[in-house]
Amino acid sequence: MNANKTTMKRNTIAKTLTIAAVTVLALGVAPTAKADDKGCSNVLMQGTFAYTGTGSINPPSPAAGPFVEVGTQTFDGKGGTTFAATASQNGNIRQMTGTGTYTVNPDCTGTMTLQVSPTRAVQIFFVIADGGNEFHAIETDPGLVITRIARRLFPGRAI
Repeated sequence: MNANKTTMKRNTIAKTLTIAAVTVLALGVAPTAKADDKGCSNVLMQGTFAYTGTGSINPPSPAAGPFVEVGTQTFDGKGGTTFAATASQNGNIRQMTGTGTYTVNPDCTGTMTLQVSPTRAVQIFFVIADGGNEFHAIETDPGLVITRIARRLFPGRAI
């Protein structure tokens, strides 16, 4: 083999290995970058969910004690929500209704604020599951130890 052919062969091999290395690197980085953006948005939460909330309210609140609730929550797909529930707060049964706002992040986490009475708003962090048919939530205000699990009432049905 002459020197020119040997040099060309080495250059071709070097270029091929460089392209392969760049491709492997790009394919390795792309899923990591995409992992943070799962395509979730407020629209994914559109519809009505049945939910159960369980936990407790800690002292010094006058409502301290165990807390459970069952209700429905409707999301408008634009950041607005309404809810209706029956709750047992320290053994006292009461009906609750209210409104709120929510924001869904691209990674399928989100936050909402629910106005549960004229003077009381509750902050909630949630994670969307099962392609938008379910979410898991925790109330994040001090003194509240309450989690929620919600499931879409009619999964797969057009809204």
